[in-house]
Amino acid sequence: MKITDHIKNANGKTLFSLEVVPPQKGIGIEDLYKNIDPLMEFKPPFIDVTTSREEYIYIDKGNGLMERRITRMRPGTLGICAAIQHKYNVDTVPHLLCGGFTKEETEYLLVDCMYLGIDNIMALRGDAMKGHQYFEATPGGHASAMDLVNQINNLGRGKYLHDDQACDEHNKFCIGVAGYPEKHMEAPSMNYDLKWLKQKVDAGADYIVTQMFFDNKKYIEFVTKAREMGITVPIIPGIKPIATKKHLKLLPQVFKIDLPEDLINAVESAKNNEAVKQIGVEWAISQCKELLDFGVPVLHFYSMGKSDNIKKVAGELF
Repeated sequence: MKITDHIKNANGKTLFSLEVVPPQKGIGIEDLYKNIDPLMEFKPPFIDVTTSREEYIYIDKGNGLMERRITRMRPGTLGICAAIQHKYNVDTVPHLLCGGFTKEETEYLLVDCMYLGIDNIMALRGDAMKGHQYFEATPGGHASAMDLVNQINNLGRGKYLHDDQACDEHNKFCIGVAGYPEKHMEAPSMNYDLKWLKQKVDAGADYIVTQMFFDNKKYIEFVTKAREMGITVPIIPGIKPIATKKHLKLLPQVFKIDLPEDLINAVESAKNNEAVKQIGVEWAISQCKELLDFGVPVLHFYSMGKSDNIKKVAGELF
């Protein structure tokens, strides 16, 4: 079922969903199940599965020679989606990136999604390759999420890269895109960023999931400005309970976000990471209760391989 149908069928009730990360190569899927199992009591209608782009590794060939190879540390997004869908009978949302994929490879992935009965796609440009300062389009690939959305929509209408095929309505994917309550790090202003978001929606995106944030005012202002700009699709907030003191530096560095001073002070005063985790749980509960009052369609949690703190948060809400 499409995400927009899940939201419509909820009749105004806020849904619970989560995002998981594929295990690294060599680690079985059972570890992933152990993190999903405790959260199934909250009846998530869908689960997102991230995709990692390629990166370079260097193999020592001896005599001072190094060979550069391309690898992916967390492959298997579609396989994991199929496994989760089969095991838990929930819809899955594979993340599809521009970076690291040609248009042909993207088409093959979309066809595989059709075969697997996957109705939803999260379309993302993706980050710069590890070790690169700026994003560069893969030769033969897309330069922006808007172009990726266009290809996904075209395929759903039977317009393939090199030929046209008969299709039915079932082939049309429900497409999610990313939104940034604190603006994308490459955008010169919030209005500029919202114009790009509007273009993705106009290209066919059906819903938006935001980057994590810790100040609800920023989300509410973001939604208000998006609506004023004519963006009418559901805007789902992304939530991440802070869990360690390292997050004070790591989250702003990786995701280019600010943390509220009250949260910073509380984490800095905590005796250990167990205390930090409890602070993160309490902050997330308070944050989510306010978002529920605002009437958000879904509370979407970034699990990053851990579920115990999310279970505590969701247990107070659902």
